[in-house]
Amino acid sequence: MTAATDPLVLVVDDEPQVRRFLRASLPHQGYRLIEAETGEQALRDASTRGPDAVLLDLGLPDMDGVEVTRRIREWSAVPIVVLSARGQEGDKIEALDAGADDYLTKPFGIGELLARLRVALRHANRAAGSEEPVFEHGDLRVDLSTQRVFSRGQEVRLTRTEYRLLALLVKHAGKVLTHRQLLKDVWGPGSVNESHYLRVYMGQLRHKLEEDPARPRHLVTEIGVGYRLKVD
Repeated sequence: MTAATDPLVLVVDDEPQVRRFLRASLPHQGYRLIEAETGEQALRDASTRGPDAVLLDLGLPDMDGVEVTRRIREWSAVPIVVLSARGQEGDKIEALDAGADDYLTKPFGIGELLARLRVALRHANRAAGSEEPVFEHGDLRVDLSTQRVFSRGQEVRLTRTEYRLLALLVKHAGKVLTHRQLLKDVWGPGSVNESHYLRVYMGQLRHKLEEDPARPRHLVTEIGVGYRLKVD
């Protein structure tokens, strides 16, 4: 049984089997559900029902999921997790650039979905409150107030650009940031096509912060999309 205080999730998908799967799974994990089959219905429910998170399919019958994301972002910061069919990398990137927080590739397991939902809700709660000045995860510690970084108990010296890149990932910890978002925010709008900047600087950060740079535990690659600072 769910309680009135449990997070309310708006599921937007025109596939009955997906909605049925989520209807059978999420309430047992402490989530309340409302369902929409079209983009227009999703926009109405998002504005009138006040969901705590949105699970959004990109392939809707009346409207592209990217457009739904863009329109919700005009007035709401509710976490949006995109549900994407395989082979739609470009659509995933477009949705993330439009303001989605994360994406899952269909078919997906309930464990992965729950993890992504937890991260999205935690990020939203952190953004709504005062930002924590210190980020800690495993052997990584970043103090945003003093701009000091520690790995495995030792302070790590970063260049100005390395720190700006890491701080941006810390402020959005758990959320995938696209190449374009990272390039625009760290290097400026004129550098959004300079993807080699990211490869170079992410490599440098991994060598300074990861115990095994070839198998990073913190700074993970979302292939073809961007990067994420892992938090669980």
